[in-house]
Parts: sequence; structure tokens; C-alpha cells
Amino acid sequence: MIKSNCRTGRSHLTRRGFVAGAGAVAASLAIPARLAFAGVEPGVKLHGISAFGDLKYDPGFKQFDYVDANAPKGGTFSFLPPNWFYNQNVQTYNTLNTFILRGDAPPRMELCFDRLMVRALDEPDALYCHLAEWVECSEDRNTWRFGIRRQARFHDGTPVISRDVVFSYLTLKEEGHPNLATSLRDLIEAVALDEHTVEIRFSGEQSAQAILAAANIPILSSVYYESHEFDSGSLDVPLSSGPYRPGRLEPGVFIDFDRVEDYWGRDLPTARGIDNFETIRIEFFADRQAGFEAFKKGDILFREEFTSKTWATEYNFPSITDGRVVKTTFPAEKRPIMQAWAINQRRGKFSDIRVRQAIDLCFDFEWTNNKIFYDAYTRSQSLFERSDFVASGLPDGDELALLEPIRDLVPEETFGEPVMQPVSDGSGRDRQLLRRALKLLTDAGWTRDGTMLKKDGETLSLEVLIRSPVFERLLSGFVENMRRLGIDASIRLVDPVQFQARTTDFDFDMVGMALSLTATPTAESLQPLFSPRYATIPGSYNLPGVTAQVYEQLLDNVEEAENREQLVTAMRVIDRVNRARLDWIPNWYSANHRVAYWDMFGFVNPKPDYDWPVERLWWLDQEKAKKIGKA
Repeated sequence: MIKSNCRTGRSHLTRRGFVAGAGAVAASLAIPARLAFAGVEPGVKLHGISAFGDLKYDPGFKQFDYVDANAPKGGTFSFLPPNWFYNQNVQTYNTLNTFILRGDAPPRMELCFDRLMVRALDEPDALYCHLAEWVECSEDRNTWRFGIRRQARFHDGTPVISRDVVFSYLTLKEEGHPNLATSLRDLIEAVALDEHTVEIRFSGEQSAQAILAAANIPILSSVYYESHEFDSGSLDVPLSSGPYRPGRLEPGVFIDFDRVEDYWGRDLPTARGIDNFETIRIEFFADRQAGFEAFKKGDILFREEFTSKTWATEYNFPSITDGRVVKTTFPAEKRPIMQAWAINQRRGKFSDIRVRQAIDLCFDFEWTNNKIFYDAYTRSQSLFERSDFVASGLPDGDELALLEPIRDLVPEETFGEPVMQPVSDGSGRDRQLLRRALKLLTDAGWTRDGTMLKKDGETLSLEVLIRSPVFERLLSGFVENMRRLGIDASIRLVDPVQFQARTTDFDFDMVGMALSLTATPTAESLQPLFSPRYATIPGSYNLPGVTAQVYEQLLDNVEEAENREQLVTAMRVIDRVNRARLDWIPNWYSANHRVAYWDMFGFVNPKPDYDWPVERLWWLDQEKAKKIGKA
């Protein structure tokens, strides 16, 4: 029996669990988790779990509804990834290790690795067994036991066993990228009971939904890392067990992910109709325009367009007009989207909320949307747009119950209507808003000295860090308004590697970030954004350097949610507090995916509601490909 213990650094989390026999799962010696999962009976082997509702798919289900189990396999899908994770970089790469902070990895390296359980994309918070054949939990929900499928294999033919699972959990907790380690913060022990049975144990301090993230952790080969350093930022192809593995590659130029023909899990219900392309190719471009030109030529086959000017004015090339390329929109997912600016409060001049409010007043969204965005965007008021987590109206009784204990810790505005972003006259230089901004800066102690604002001999300067030239045009009016006030504002365009390094080390004044949260956010997933503990952890998502301890209490509310209604209330309270404090400054969002693709693919419509990995769900339609000369 392999037994390993995790240390968390928190003294009250050092209690050890004990190993049970082959029957029921052991009860942990830690305090109970706060929520019993819906439909989860202790000691009963389950095929799936869901935090707040019944599972859509019964035991013995054949496939997910959003796939075609008879979809043909084959072809190459060349695309520009619209999203990425961990240390991944969409503009270049220099390592194939995506699970550490160091280096820049190519997007979709995660497709090479299996998980114990995988998400259903048409349910908000359901996981189904994949590498694990079954899962069961203890009565207190602190201990979870998994049975590893005996047919599971790494790409070299060796079996995936419990030792690999234990190694993965302990290694990713201690050495993994902060966004992975966070999911395992309250894991205290991982135990291999035998070659195909493993237990993971939590402290009891975890959120009730922590298992949703923990069961979705990538599983690594323990044997491979006996001869390879885990934290190495090399281009060695790691041994893995997933449906794809790296094929041809040229760092910074392209990478092919080749489908594993004899993939061990290809006939599982969680895999049928998924991962249909023989090769997924990702090409890398220093700027968006170069990627667009490659798409026009047919080198890239699928593109999600994020530049509104390009969408409005440049999709008029011959393959669009003759029908070979489809330009369309797909509905966005039913999950919170966050697009916001982070002003670095680690730099003292930005820790004053009045300075952040003044900077916010300089952004004329109405002018930007009309003149630059072609009216393609909606102003973000919240970090949780497109969800029911957006606060509205006066706080209701449930919200007040969470707000009253922190009244002295948050701005008074938190208790009124949610703070709204300023609305301009659309001129690009709204004098009324700029006067308000100047008064805020004056009240904060900044006074004119010639053309610049100064305080205690320091000039109020702000550099906006960007990695794509498209943002220079977009932000020019914003920067000009700051200069009108006397702020020494500028834009700094850096290459992708430097951008990654500077944001990892929090070396910036202001930077933008966009991400999508899960439909059921957990405290673990929110901590990197809001928790003061993450303000000093390189690579965390706490880009603003938020240090307000009140957020720890707000995250506790998320942990303690016993149903979706309580989760909604807790999230709306976080929304109200952030909007009043302006730690993150919401900017804009789109209600749809703007997509163009060469008309050679099949797919199931409608798309799933909670995620949309096109490269995994679509397939090559040979007849369509022949018609447009792409067969």
C-alpha cells in the first residue's frame, strides 16, 4: 500500500485520516464538509456526481447528447485557440510542460492527459467517471475513493495505476501551476489502497464543491517523472494517457496533436463522439492580423473573431462571398464571463480607491463602442456577466444577512443599488466625467505641477501593458483622457514571452484579463482572483493585488453554500463589494461567439450550454470538404 501525506502549512490541517478496509470508505478525522452532494449516498459506488442537482445521465448511458457517436474520424483541424489555461501562450511556446508556472506552453497540451472524472458540457456542475470506473465518498464528504479502470493505459502501453494518481495529486499540489495547486489546497492525503483503488482526503475546511475541481485534475505518470524533473520547462514530450499526444512541432511556429489510434478510453460513454480529428494543429502568430491572413488563405480552418473592426469590415474576401467560408454567430455559454482591468494596488498610488475611480471615469465606453467596436459590445457592470450572479436592485434579505457583519469593512455604496459604470455623452472626452475624475484625484492629494499631477514629489503615471497591437487603437482615447487630467499615461506593447513574465511577476501598472468561470464557481476557483493570500503568489490571477481581508469572509460564504440559491446570494454579495471597491474594473463583453470557418465540418446543433471545445466536438465532413476543394 502506498501512502503519502500532504502538508498545507496551516497547523489545523495536519490531522491525519486512516485507511479503511476494502468495504466502506473511511471517515476522516477532520471536521465535516458543509454540504452533502445532491444524490450522493456514502459508501455507494457512483458513476457521477453533481453539486446542486440530479445527474442528467443515468448509469449505463452511452454518450453525451451534444455529440454524434457515429461521427467519422480523420482530417486535420487547424485553428487559433480562443482560450487557454495555466502557463499556456497563444502567440508562442517554449515548453511542453503546461502544469507548472515556468515557461510558455502551447494551448491544448491538456488534451494529452486523462482525468479521473470529466465534465458534462450540458450540465452546470456534473462530473462523470472517466479514468475512474466509480467513485464513492465518506459520510462527512471529506474522503473520496476512486476505482481506476483496469484497461487504462499510458501511451507506452503501461497501466495507469493508483500510484500515478497519488503522485499526480501530491505533485500538483506542491509544485503545480498556482491555478492547479489552488484546487488542492485543502487536500491533506492521497492513499493508494491497492493498484486500482485510491483515496483522496480533505481537511474538512474545503468548500463543498472542491471535489468538482479535484476530480478533474490531470493524471501524470509517476514512472516517467522518476527520470524527468517535474518542474523542467523542456520540450520533451511527457508520457500521458489521453486521446492526443504531441506530434510534429516547431517551437513558436506550430504544433500538431495527433489522435491516439489505440486510445484506451475511446469506447467509454464519456469519449464516444469526441476527439474526432486525426490531427489538431495550432499555429502561432505574433499578432492577430497575421492569423487572420492565414485564415483567409485556408491555412487556418476555424477562427473566433475578437476584433470588432475586423468582423465588421474585413470578412468580405472571395471565399466568404462564394460560400466556402461561413461567417456566423453561436450563443455564448451559460456561465459567468469576466473581462476587466486590473490596476496594480501593490503600487501605493493605486491603492487609493479614488485614484482607481478617476481612472475608470476616463474610459469612454460609449465612444469606444461606436467608433472602434462598431457597436459590437455591451458594457460590463459585473465580473459575472451572462449569469444570475450579477447583483441588481437593493440587497435582499439574504444578501443583507451576509453584508451586515462586514458593514464596517466595505464602502457604504455596497448597501445601495449596485455601483454602475459611468455613462458618457459619447464624445470621447466627456467634460463632466473628466471633472469628476479630477476632483477625485485632487481629494486624494494629487495636484497640478505644470502639466502633470504630483503628490509628495511623485508624478502620477500609469502604463497599460498589452501584448497585441490591436489594443493600441482601442486604448488610445482612454490614455488621451488620462493625459488631459495630468496623468502621465502610456501604452507598452511587449512580446508574448515578456507579457507572460511581467504579469506572472506583477510587473505592470494596469493590464486587462478575460476569463470564463464555471457555472458553479467554488471558493477554490475564486481565491486566486480575490484572496489576499494570492496577492504575492507569482502567476496567480490576483492581478490587482487585492489585500482586503473582507474577501476571505466573502469566500467563506461561497464555501458554506448548501444549495444553488445560497451560492447565488454569496456570489451577488461578492459582486456588490467588488463594484463598490473597484478592485477589478469591468469593461465590456460580447453576448455571442463570432465565428468563421471553412465549410467542411459537421457538428451537433444546438451546442452545449456550458462549454464549447470545437476542436473536440466537430468532425470533418468529407463531402463538404470536396465541394470547396479541401478534401
